[in-house]
Amino acid sequence: MSITNPTVTHYLAVNQPLQLTSGATLPEYELAYETYGQLNEDKSNAILICHALSGDQHVAGIDANGKKGWWDGYIGPGKVIDTDKFFVVCSNNLGGCRGSTGPTSINPQNGKVYGPDFPIVTCKDWVQSQNLLREHLDVEQWAALIGGSMGGMQVLQWAIDFPEKVRHAIVIAAAPKLSAQNIAFNEVARRAIMSDPDFHDGRFIEHDTIPKRGLTLARMLGHLTYLSDDMMGVKFGRELREGKLQYNYEVEFQVESYLRYQGEKFATKQNFDANTYLLMTKALDYFDPAADFEHDLSKALAQATAKFLVVSFTSDWRFSPQRSHEIVKALLDNDADVSYAEVKSEHGHDAFLLPNPHYEGVFRNYMKRVHQDTLAAEAQK
Repeated sequence: MSITNPTVTHYLAVNQPLQLTSGATLPEYELAYETYGQLNEDKSNAILICHALSGDQHVAGIDANGKKGWWDGYIGPGKVIDTDKFFVVCSNNLGGCRGSTGPTSINPQNGKVYGPDFPIVTCKDWVQSQNLLREHLDVEQWAALIGGSMGGMQVLQWAIDFPEKVRHAIVIAAAPKLSAQNIAFNEVARRAIMSDPDFHDGRFIEHDTIPKRGLTLARMLGHLTYLSDDMMGVKFGRELREGKLQYNYEVEFQVESYLRYQGEKFATKQNFDANTYLLMTKALDYFDPAADFEHDLSKALAQATAKFLVVSFTSDWRFSPQRSHEIVKALLDNDADVSYAEVKSEHGHDAFLLPNPHYEGVFRNYMKRVHQDTLAAEAQK
């Protein structure tokens, strides 16, 4: 069953400066967030969902524009993350373009759009701002933090920076830091955007345009890394759009058509801000919590007290199961309570968003444990 009432975006205005990892300071900001379900009397059933690169606060249900949440298949009454049991919260990351303060916002210091002047933000900064949202909601401890891909990285950062505020940490299709290959993909995507003639050094809004070509190419490249070779082979093979070769540089193969459609949709229909794309990929590149602990992930996770579920997917070559093994090993080095599942899937990195009976079974069973611990916490108060 889905959430039937139109979802509503709320805004938390923060008037205290946020000291960022980069050394810059954000004098004030807003966080956009949605909630689903009911917070129980002792506020022990709250779950925070952390979104991936192009995600936002609209994670479940249907909004006023008829748009379905990006993880609606897993969140709602009776679903894996059951809103009859849990109070689910999801915020748009700082630097985003879906309501939280970011490059498309007005800089209060000069009254102009931030654009490229919006400071670089990191995963650690997001967690700091999300913790203020926790305080605003008067939640003492999250029943669970849940995130896939970049969202999983935020969950790890939460478990390290605010261990006492996290009861369960669910890290899906993530990695403890990007590989050189992943950083390289991000750099090519950024160069595609920044070399677009309409980029105007990031001040494209002032020029009343968008770097559509660059953003489209960046999304096409990113999308390629989210899919597996096997899945693309099954879905497209070498199927031709017109049934025969045309011997020109127009779209001939169905896979070309698909990628162009995905790129166009991202750059136009969703109108994702190009500066936000640059910021988010940089935040991914910078993520390396072990760097503060002599580059020893086991030492970094020694701070964590949460119980963990780590999930990876066999065909995910961007954040392969081996990267999850690194997380699990570091947790086991600390005798942490950790469950791990390696799920067979042909869908590559995107598998964490898609239906999969094995994945759903593992996830649902773990959420029963989260619920049992929530009831226990409730009984103690």
